[in-house]
Amino acid sequence: MPSAQLYFLSDQYYLDFPDDRLMKNKEVVEGAPHNRPCFFAFRDTKTPEIYWIVPISSKYEKYKRIEQGKILKYGRCNTIRFGVVLGRNTAFLIQNMCPATENYLTAYIDRNRRPVRIDGRVAADVEKHAREVLALAKRGSKVIFPDVFKIYDVLERHLKQN
Repeated sequence: MPSAQLYFLSDQYYLDFPDDRLMKNKEVVEGAPHNRPCFFAFRDTKTPEIYWIVPISSKYEKYKRIEQGKILKYGRCNTIRFGVVLGRNTAFLIQNMCPATENYLTAYIDRNRRPVRIDGRVAADVEKHAREVLALAKRGSKVIFPDVFKIYDVLERHLKQN
């Protein structure tokens, strides 16, 4: 998988890992379902066949307000990061990230049939903060909404069986 690329998560993932705290896969726009959200993916250090995927939201202002609230309360915010995707300001929701394997991911392809990628500096920033948040979660902090370690364990078992 190319680095700094964006992906969509398959419907099968939601069937295999029912968790109401996962960001919903389909959003209805003008009466039709659309693949939403898209995700930024990076490899797990322990099991590189597993990717950590961070959803991206176009609700930039909403998440800027949430970030400011967290900074006021905690002095910092590493669960939401910001960057530009396809020329638009976006929020990377580390607090909603989850693990997945390649078979659950579909590349986000633009109209020219090229994979959509993000700037390497944005990718590095999101990955750095996501790894910090993962370390906090492993120590018991409730900084990620879905039960990511339960999903991770199932993915790891499936990889060992194949």
